[in-house]
Amino acid sequence: MKEYHQFYINGSWVDPINGLNKLDVLNPATEEPIGSIALGSSEDVNAAVDAAKNAFASFSSSEKEERVGYLEKIIEIYMKRSSEMAEAISSEMGAPMSLASKAHSPSGLGHFMTALETLKNYDFEQQKDGLFIRKEAIGVVGMITPWNWPINQIACKVAPALAAGCTMILKPSEIAPFNAMLMAEIIHEAGIPDGVFNLVNGDGPTVGEAMSSHPDIDMMSFTGSTRAGIQVAKGSADSVKRVHQELGGKSPNIILDDADFENAVIRGTRHMFNNSGQSCNAPSRMLVPESRQDEAKAAAKKAADETKVGDPNAEDTVIGPVVSEVQFNKIQGLIEKGIEEGAELVCGGPGKPDGLNQGFYVKPTVFANVNNDMTIAKEEIFGPVLCIIPYKDEDEAIEIANDTPYGLAGYVSSENIDHAVEVARKIRSGNVHINNAPSGLTSPFGGFKQSGNGREWGEFGFEEFLEIKSVLGAGAA
Repeated sequence: MKEYHQFYINGSWVDPINGLNKLDVLNPATEEPIGSIALGSSEDVNAAVDAAKNAFASFSSSEKEERVGYLEKIIEIYMKRSSEMAEAISSEMGAPMSLASKAHSPSGLGHFMTALETLKNYDFEQQKDGLFIRKEAIGVVGMITPWNWPINQIACKVAPALAAGCTMILKPSEIAPFNAMLMAEIIHEAGIPDGVFNLVNGDGPTVGEAMSSHPDIDMMSFTGSTRAGIQVAKGSADSVKRVHQELGGKSPNIILDDADFENAVIRGTRHMFNNSGQSCNAPSRMLVPESRQDEAKAAAKKAADETKVGDPNAEDTVIGPVVSEVQFNKIQGLIEKGIEEGAELVCGGPGKPDGLNQGFYVKPTVFANVNNDMTIAKEEIFGPVLCIIPYKDEDEAIEIANDTPYGLAGYVSSENIDHAVEVARKIRSGNVHINNAPSGLTSPFGGFKQSGNGREWGEFGFEEFLEIKSVLGAGAA
């Protein structure tokens, strides 16, 4: 059992100011506690903000080479503890060990490596058109991160913020907090100056709201649901702080008639089920030509039947449980809603997979003959549930793809790359993947519309943590 009953503030592990308010952390595969954390209060947030504010002047003015050294040290220590990071993530949010080891844990390391290279090559001062332009750290940053790709989302905020010279307060998800505590240990061992990085565990209505409304936090960087993102923006409005948000999605996957059809459907289905469907950019709406829907149903069912659900520690497991009972019940309700509204259930459906009575396991589920007005086509399910939507022609496919309040990702499959790019240009989303091309850690990641604002990853994500200053009359400074 892991017990983390302290917070990391001003370079030390400290007790909660108002005493221990303990929350058990459950393993979603067993539904049993694997440890506990303390939940913080607004007073703990105040202490963390004070530490970050006091550290900002010196850290923001530190030499680039000094911050390069800190990042290099973090990377060195992270590499030694990468398997420990994978084990923590698997146990607290249910990812198969293979996925935790090959994707979750390496993603955190990758963001620190990317931030290091960005920093090494970045020019904070420029002479441009007779102007002297400086880019400076924005200030104290509040960070709220989710449970679905936990260390990925922590690292893609913390790493560039450190590189930029910001100080910060992190509130990780209370559902999957152990990876964040490990990250704090790594940062401490790396010798980051006191007050630069601070961590307070807690829930959104208490700690999250205290951060959003705090007048001494200059920027909020939030990843999570659109509903919670709206609350962060409202809480931040009175202090006119910068709000960066990476929110929900209901991403379209347009399989064009000239695609390698069966393979495109299988790839898209497997991608949808990856991480038990708990990815904000999952290709959850598969759009196929009306005349080829039967082919799509057969290929998607084949992919679903080959998706082994089970113990995250078993070598042949493809997807593990979803993260919690709350999430399980939400998914079950939406599957029932799909059946009620007349979608065709191709495979999967309500209930747990055979033989998996303990744990929050969901059957890989495929619906066909879905129309875009159905609840399952509109709401983010965040589980292994695919909706196949037929379209009459390409114009209708694009219309359906854009008929959503979200705009995080889009997918286009075609054997003709020029054709795919032409369609990609018409999709209103922050990312479009052609033939399921993977995301790169230097690619700007973020969305249009209610999927958020701003970008993460690479130089675009790094610049979110900078302010622009023009110095006039400086001549050739």
